[in-house]
Amino acid sequence: MTDPIISIQHLRKEFTGTKVSVEALKDISIDIMPGEIFGIIGLSGAGKSTLVRCINFLEEPTSGDVFFDGKKMNSLTPKELRKVRQSMGMIFQQFQLLEQRTAIRNVTFPLEIQGMKPKDAMERARELLKIVELSDRENSYPSQLSGGQKQRVAIARALATNPKILLCDEATSALDPNTTKSILSLLKRLNKEMGITVVVITHEMAVISQICDRVAIIDGGLIAESGNVSDIFMAPKSRIGRKLILGDAVDEVHFESGRYYRISFDGRQSQEPVISNITLKAKTPINIMYAKTRDVNGTARGQMVIQLPDNPEKQKEILSYLKISDIPYEEVSEL
Repeated sequence: MTDPIISIQHLRKEFTGTKVSVEALKDISIDIMPGEIFGIIGLSGAGKSTLVRCINFLEEPTSGDVFFDGKKMNSLTPKELRKVRQSMGMIFQQFQLLEQRTAIRNVTFPLEIQGMKPKDAMERARELLKIVELSDRENSYPSQLSGGQKQRVAIARALATNPKILLCDEATSALDPNTTKSILSLLKRLNKEMGITVVVITHEMAVISQICDRVAIIDGGLIAESGNVSDIFMAPKSRIGRKLILGDAVDEVHFESGRYYRISFDGRQSQEPVISNITLKAKTPINIMYAKTRDVNGTARGQMVIQLPDNPEKQKEILSYLKISDIPYEEVSEL
């Protein structure tokens, strides 16, 4: 069995001030496997950015352990820690480019720090700008680049030291939807073609659904739930998971009377007209109380709450169709 590239074990982080202490992370345990795209999602203040800074030891945990590629981070010397950090590329929300340097010289910057010869550094930077499809802007300054182009330069810079993992802290939050899609597509390609493990920190479930294999949901400094993205989309177990996936319906949908069923879309083709098929089968309309589904790699993931008609025979027909069609369902009184 493959060992995790990152193993976080019972991690705590407490910030102590002169009058008050804040426990930002409480007993966090996560394993991230080599070559996967792992998502960490939570609302603002949940502790996700603190967690990513503990992974690369920009913040030292109060207690607990972080292992990277088998090395215990809190047992490393400062020199060893710097070496390990070269295997961790970091991508930020606000790009963090040096305004006085061109795109290519932003990419060469970490190579210069390592002592690489200028000619070799420029050659490596050109290779990386080609990989992120920005060769034609190597002499442009950040002020001359769009947000998406800046993030591509930042990704090229993060790749300069041949990292084993990319830590993406809200890397698409400052971008419009189309640019976000292109950046996520780039990260997915890098993961597939270069074998780089990607950790995505975000507050947007749409980002998780587009790119991640597995996800951990963090809430109040704790892991509320974790698992395969498809499984969590189909049936979130935690309140915060339901809120992130279902949105405001968790608080707004209330049932008055009748029989209500939650059906889960568990990976069938997203084009399959499930509700239309139910209506045609039972020859009666059904009331959709709430629906929240997403296309995840061509399959439907999510949930829908329907109200069955009063007729017991029609109810039986609908439930029979769901059972025969292997569509997961359960009777509910709340979301």
